[in-house]
Amino acid sequence: MKAAVLHAYDPTLTAKNFVSYETYPDPVIEKPTDVIVRIGGAGVCRTDLHIVEGIWRSKVDIALPYIMGHENAGWVEAVGSAVTSVAPGDAVICHPLVTSGHCLACRRGNDMHAVDASFPGINANGGYAELLLTGERTLIKLPKGLSPKAVAPYTDAGLTAYRAAKKASRHLLPGQFAVIVGVGGLGHIGIQVLKAMCAAEIIAIDRSDIALELAKECGADHVIKSTDKDVEEILAMTNGNGAEAVIDFVAEGDAVAKGLAMTRNDGFYYIVGYGGKVDIPTIDMIFSEKTIVGNLVGTYPELVELMALADRGIVKLATREYRLADADQALHDLHAGTIKGRAVLIP
Repeated sequence: MKAAVLHAYDPTLTAKNFVSYETYPDPVIEKPTDVIVRIGGAGVCRTDLHIVEGIWRSKVDIALPYIMGHENAGWVEAVGSAVTSVAPGDAVICHPLVTSGHCLACRRGNDMHAVDASFPGINANGGYAELLLTGERTLIKLPKGLSPKAVAPYTDAGLTAYRAAKKASRHLLPGQFAVIVGVGGLGHIGIQVLKAMCAAEIIAIDRSDIALELAKECGADHVIKSTDKDVEEILAMTNGNGAEAVIDFVAEGDAVAKGLAMTRNDGFYYIVGYGGKVDIPTIDMIFSEKTIVGNLVGTYPELVELMALADRGIVKLATREYRLADADQALHDLHAGTIKGRAVLIP
């Protein structure tokens, strides 16, 4: 098969090429529950840039060369002997975690905390390729109105944004405020989910005019061009109190300190992006009673819920398509900040 392969880390992200388009061995079915999916679309994620940087080396055990790509959808190509829920030809979207389903976390529906799990594109070969090895438990059949290339980024970007926005929607009331920090591939989905699930006013913050225009298209009530005055502007818009929920899709640089400062006392600060550090005096936590919530990728049932919203047209992905052969260009464009929404590789 053809694949875009990572051969070396680049901590400065200055290399001419991040990945190499080449012929790579086809995956093979090894377990009765294995499924091979012919990729119809693979999302390009900022996490992939962090992988290229080498940030994930301390978190996962993976040997180079390998294939990135953890946002995948396509058609079932082949199935193991025990697979009964899907058949060759079925259009499917892949939950990113491959698990046995036997551990307690899996049985509680929290596959992302499974004791033993494979994460294609992170600690195993992923979807920057024509074929992907996954497991039966990951697969959700797509409604007829949704194509693999249109939904692939929902499996991480969409699902992670959905999980955070769903948490926030459970406590946000009419007349309250939610701030979205960063309107990229995840943030624009978070805005739509909040709009669908609660009546709070949504304020979007980003440095990019392209991103702010996308925020308006997705239903943000207010947009703010990010400067060193972000906190002051949010406080002014929220009667000096701050927002009841701040969902931070950046969480690096000064975003964390700003995000906490614009969160109302007794409010919730949701961390989705990563790269920064939370540094807050314990006495401030006591007096403010703010809640800081980490967010990993969502559950299988939450991906089913998100597909229902997508099928009804309530949540839509802004995507830019690239050929698989142009994966390196897609990664460079993402690094340069020139992609509106999400890049998708099409074999």
